[in-house]
Amino acid sequence: MGRILAIDYGTKRTGLAVTDEMQIIASGLTTVDTKQLLEYLKKYVSIENVEKIVVGLPKQMDNTASESEVYIQKFLKLLLKEIPQIPVDRVDERFTSKMAFQTMIDSGLKKKQRKNKALVDEISATLILQSYLSSVQ
Repeated sequence: MGRILAIDYGTKRTGLAVTDEMQIIASGLTTVDTKQLLEYLKKYVSIENVEKIVVGLPKQMDNTASESEVYIQKFLKLLLKEIPQIPVDRVDERFTSKMAFQTMIDSGLKKKQRKNKALVDEISATLILQSYLSSVQ
């Protein structure tokens, strides 16, 4: 089995999370400047055995696509062109940022640490990945 890599795509920063090779545990990987995301992913998949990529699907409360979906679609076209060998799935990412922030509070992070948007993005990617793992088990 290979790892599953999750992406919480943002126009400035993108949070990444990954499973272990047994696809049991979802862990935050890092946050990458979105301008360098494709290069980072190409390097990562050349080093690690990645079986699947999961990308967050932002939706409004009425189930319509969020405004950021336009940017994600452009990214997905590039991703499929640059890394065609790895299949991509989408996962509803509603509330992941709020859940990530609550997770930071619950884990006892100080207010200054909770303002770290990169950490919120990484935790959001982890929540997206955990949601995906729960849905396929």
